[in-house]
Amino acid sequence: MSGNQDQPPTRIAWSVVLIVFLTLALSLVALIFSASVLSGFINIGSDLTSAYFLLALGILGIAISGYVAVEARRRMVKMKTAVSPVMTTEQCVKCDYKKVREFQQGDYIFKEIGSCPKCKVNTLMITAIYKEVKEKEKDRYPV
Repeated sequence: MSGNQDQPPTRIAWSVVLIVFLTLALSLVALIFSASVLSGFINIGSDLTSAYFLLALGILGIAISGYVAVEARRRMVKMKTAVSPVMTTEQCVKCDYKKVREFQQGDYIFKEIGSCPKCKVNTLMITAIYKEVKEKEKDRYPV
């Protein structure tokens, strides 16, 4: 724990991968079947509408599974880079001394750190631990 406890997931969900591969496999089966019907390897009669339908379905399935895979990867990279830092506020018990720094392992609220560097007598204590919110996130989640 070096400061970023709320790290977003760095992997794609297994259910998304399963759906993409299942769609891709069914699309390939549809393409192979339509190609074999159109080439004359399989004879289903004079109705070639189903072969063209399977061809279109296979191409559409491959396009959709490719799009979902690319978007999942793009979102994963975007989430990985959008981690906000966790900050700790140190404050003196008596005087108005206040310092904000990055979170360190072992920090907790009301932890006594030592003596105040300003008045040198009173105790310095951690009064707040929070995640720093960027301006774009403030607009998206109004309070």
